[in-house]
Amino acid sequence: MKKQRLKAVAMTTMLSAGALMGSVAMADQTLDAVLKAGQAKTTLAQDSQKRIDRLAQETDDLTQEFKQQNKLIDDLRVFNAQMEKQVAKQLVVVQELDQSVEKVTVIERQIQPLVFRMLDSLEQFVSLDKPFQVEERKERVAMLRANQDRADISVSEKFRQVLEAYKIESAYGSTIEAYKGTLPVDGQDREVNILRVGRISLMYQTTDAKQCGTWDASQGQWVSLDGSYNSSILKGLRIARNQASKDIMTMTVQAPEAAQ
Repeated sequence: MKKQRLKAVAMTTMLSAGALMGSVAMADQTLDAVLKAGQAKTTLAQDSQKRIDRLAQETDDLTQEFKQQNKLIDDLRVFNAQMEKQVAKQLVVVQELDQSVEKVTVIERQIQPLVFRMLDSLEQFVSLDKPFQVEERKERVAMLRANQDRADISVSEKFRQVLEAYKIESAYGSTIEAYKGTLPVDGQDREVNILRVGRISLMYQTTDAKQCGTWDASQGQWVSLDGSYNSSILKGLRIARNQASKDIMTMTVQAPEAAQ
């Protein structure tokens, strides 16, 4: 009887131990499940945080870009406003230039005939003046006439060139000049030294300094002078060539015509 009770107790203990072991196993499984679930939640949370951080960075980048674009738009507005002012001013300048061009066109129409008249007068003056540097002066007039047909030279430049020629002609009246030329002397062409004293006197002397002459405007030709003028003409030639200091000299002067 006693042995049966011991067997029953042992059986009960074994059953209790088995139940306990089963409970522990179930607890372990539950704990593993809980831990796995927690790990999954942690991983999910980390992934979510990464997405949140990425979205936050993208949002910040977009915000910065938006601010930059807004600043660029503001700058463009300021620039456009400034350009509008400049364009408005340039339009005013263009209008003024158009008006100026119209005025210049009118002036050019008036200047061109004046230039032609001045050239005619200059050509006539050279032909009637004392015959010094004849080729040079005629070539200058011919060049000015040729320039009148050139489209690449403005009317103002043509006018300036004619004025310059007038200045050159005017300067002849206050200068002394010596140069070589060829003139008929005693029926033969001879090389001579020509002396021009302003427009007062135009004389020559042969290169051997033995013969001399002067331009006679009343006769329109060169006439011979007596030998007494040779020394004075020679002195004048040296003065004109800066070989001697300025001094008093004898020269021929055309007497004014008597009034009719």
